[in-house]
Amino acid sequence: MKTNISSIFITGGSGLLALNWAFDINNQYTITLGTHKRKISLGEEGITTYQSSLGTTDAIQSIFDEVEPGLVIHTAGLTNVEACEADPELARYANIELAENIAKSCSSNDVKLVHISTDHLFSGDIMMAEEDQPVNPVNMYGKTKAEAESRVLEIKPDALVIRTNFYGWGPTYRRSFSDMIIDTLRKQQAITLFQDVHYTPILISKLTKAVMSLATQNMNGIFHVVGDERISKYEFGLKVASQFGLDEGLINAGNISDKPNLVKRPIDMSLSNRKICKVLGNGIGDVEDGLVGLSSQRAHESYERITSL
Repeated sequence: MKTNISSIFITGGSGLLALNWAFDINNQYTITLGTHKRKISLGEEGITTYQSSLGTTDAIQSIFDEVEPGLVIHTAGLTNVEACEADPELARYANIELAENIAKSCSSNDVKLVHISTDHLFSGDIMMAEEDQPVNPVNMYGKTKAEAESRVLEIKPDALVIRTNFYGWGPTYRRSFSDMIIDTLRKQQAITLFQDVHYTPILISKLTKAVMSLATQNMNGIFHVVGDERISKYEFGLKVASQFGLDEGLINAGNISDKPNLVKRPIDMSLSNRKICKVLGNGIGDVEDGLVGLSSQRAHESYERITSL
């Protein structure tokens, strides 16, 4: 059964993922970006912004009454690992309580929900984890995101929970991992990337396309929406440099094990995408395929029209 969606509300609206998502689909849907602290002005037809807190279901209901969404994509949260560890209460509020409020509001209004999770949910001693692998987070960020998943699915069992790790062009105030590599190399500066940390990154436009397919097919439950290829952060950097004609010699191989002051992270965050590939009937694509897509997009022209107020 397909779900008829015309209006979409995206939380965390000034963030990297929300902005790319909105730009990718605004010619097909009416998009409202929900923002909180950061005010933004978009010169983009079909995308509006709504500044409000998600701290209460009453506040969210006011948004729903005005926007009347058929789908909510919840991207808001506290993703900085160090910040989560330093302030566990803030991490619980941003990553668990807000997700709960969104899930309750979507449930009471019969609105489809996509909840964006993370690949930081496992201990890091297995590769290409499947959706049914028991979670075992090693830091506060992972713990709050794991609990958020459970709460969301308990409140709204027909929600989609998307575990992912993405890259794409970001605005000046929110640079992505690929942006950071490109920006640094273009300045002819050296950069050190971890060769002992592995993951399965996906280009945001590929993530958007896959998740929208799941949502319109009214799928539910946990899906790993990631690229086909397990790769180290160092190897990813080399591929970025190659694709953009930048100096690979400026990229040094380092190890996260040599950084004892960092909050503990899983060294292998790779996820298997076999489940979604079976649903879609095709693969997502490897890193080189994604980087070709990134280079063809260039920096999203719409970003030039964003004003951060």
